Amino acid sequence: MTRLDPRIAAVTDRVIERSKPGRTRYLELMAQQGERGISRSRMSCGNFAHGFAAAEGDKDRIRDQAGPNIGIVTSYNDMLSAHQPYARFPEQMKIYAREVGATCQVAGGVPAMCDGVTQGQDGMDLSLFSRDVIAMSTAVALSHGMFDGATLLGICDKIVPGLLIGALRFGHLPMLLVPGGPMPSGLPNKEKQRIRQLYAEGKVGRDELLASESASYHSPGTCTFYGTANSNQMMMELMGLHVPNSAFTQPGTGLRQALTRAAVHRVVELAAAKERPLATCVDERAIVNAMIGLMATGGSTNHAIHLPAIARAAGIHIDWQDFDDLSAAVPLLARVYPNGSGDVNDFHYAGGIAFVARELGAAGLLHTDILTAGADDFGTWTSHPEMEGEQLVWREVTESRNDTMLRPVTEPFLADGGMRLVKGNLGRATLKTSAVDPSRWTIEAPARVFSDQNEVLRAFGASELDRDVVVVVRFQGPRANGMPELHKLTPPLGVLQDRGFRVALVTDGRMSGASGKVPAAIHVSPEALGGGPLSRVRDGDLVRVCANRGMLEVVDVDLSAREPAPPPPPPVGTGRELFALMRGTADDAERGASAMLHAMDAEAL
Repeated sequence: MTRLDPRIAAVTDRVIERSKPGRTRYLELMAQQGERGISRSRMSCGNFAHGFAAAEGDKDRIRDQAGPNIGIVTSYNDMLSAHQPYARFPEQMKIYAREVGATCQVAGGVPAMCDGVTQGQDGMDLSLFSRDVIAMSTAVALSHGMFDGATLLGICDKIVPGLLIGALRFGHLPMLLVPGGPMPSGLPNKEKQRIRQLYAEGKVGRDELLASESASYHSPGTCTFYGTANSNQMMMELMGLHVPNSAFTQPGTGLRQALTRAAVHRVVELAAAKERPLATCVDERAIVNAMIGLMATGGSTNHAIHLPAIARAAGIHIDWQDFDDLSAAVPLLARVYPNGSGDVNDFHYAGGIAFVARELGAAGLLHTDILTAGADDFGTWTSHPEMEGEQLVWREVTESRNDTMLRPVTEPFLADGGMRLVKGNLGRATLKTSAVDPSRWTIEAPARVFSDQNEVLRAFGASELDRDVVVVVRFQGPRANGMPELHKLTPPLGVLQDRGFRVALVTDGRMSGASGKVPAAIHVSPEALGGGPLSRVRDGDLVRVCANRGMLEVVDVDLSAREPAPPPPPPVGTGRELFALMRGTADDAERGASAMLHAMDAEAL
């Protein structure tokens, strides 16, 4: 076995040591749940009868406990392209379970909103907190105690983190996440980006823009750019929570169906043997693997929030310094749009996660000794699944088929993973450099301060930003308005940069997994609401954002001597007022920006 790189080992050991109290409590709780928690064998007859009353052809087997009963938690809806393929999964999965003497039941559904639909709209204020709702919905689904294992059907931004957070509270059971796959490639991403920028400049109209977007997002399946959804899939692979390398097989294919079948058979196998419960699979090494994967592939900055939340649900504590130290150790091996020209289908064809896992593992940059759920050992993750006649097989991936988007450790695109911690008198923030030209890793310019992204667009339209500028968008944190993504700002800021100006964004909001060429210090913590430093910045202050030196500061200003700016009124409409409780109790972005986990941890103390 290759010796683990000492830099990776140091971060892992630090996480293990820091997490000991919470991890111990969590594992003790899971052991208690396994020994004395609710299950079919411990139910009263009345309770149990309700649980199989509608099971039709599986009724006798569930009643007689003739084999494992597997719960399905699904995020199906037919508005969200990534989750539309899940419509028929439950009926198929029931058949696959019967093949190995088991049964399946749909335990429940979880909401799945699309950030692509709500981007720049009022509904985006619900986006991050939908993760807590999904986690709680998963807990409700699994609370019936009818199941010996579970499958989690979800792909996109908040859905996978929410499913996993909720499922980890039932970590005494074995579980797998079951992907649905990406849509076929449509309009080339660079062309889509070009049309968006032309629209921002007023050079094409809405009809041309809509035609471009429709040619890009065009059919069932996950969006093909490497944003949060596909970063989710990568992380689940490197944590061992999928059937190996099943993430990027397209929907509606024989291979996709065979992989779903393999997932059901695998969970049944684990449930029957009472092996590899989720709680033991999602340990500190698995969480570190997920962070390493983000660095190596240029993954979504949203996971600087989601991974701390997932880790907390398993009693593990990580922070942005861990991300920064791993980024310094892990080279960038992939360039997938928006960090390159090809999409995830191209990435998968070039060798995909199998090649990344092989390269990182051989270089000692990945924990290859994790307890995997989807296969017996991590070695299978260096192979791609294929159909050999009617048989599902895995074939070793030994080289990249396209070195413009996937390279070995010895010839990386960048020496580091490009997710930096920047900090200073403005707080702590994440800055993703992997898609930013190194000449723009340091920006020093006067601030222009806004409290709403639409104000930025109006200022851009009025040519008020045609200069070197650091655009500060504050009161976008979890407690202010739910921490929406501000991806709507990418085209105008890109236009300013292309005009030759030195431009950066600083915000306590989120950008997106699709954030690109403009340097952006995001997730600033503490947030502006409540007197954070961003609330004291004024127009004209000289702001320095430096990825090279890890700096985020206002130059030559004593912010503590200023009064904080008054916050905007709380958001209302589009259901946002229903989330006031979550806004009021959410914790900082670096801890996961979760009201639910904040309250849970407070109770544990």
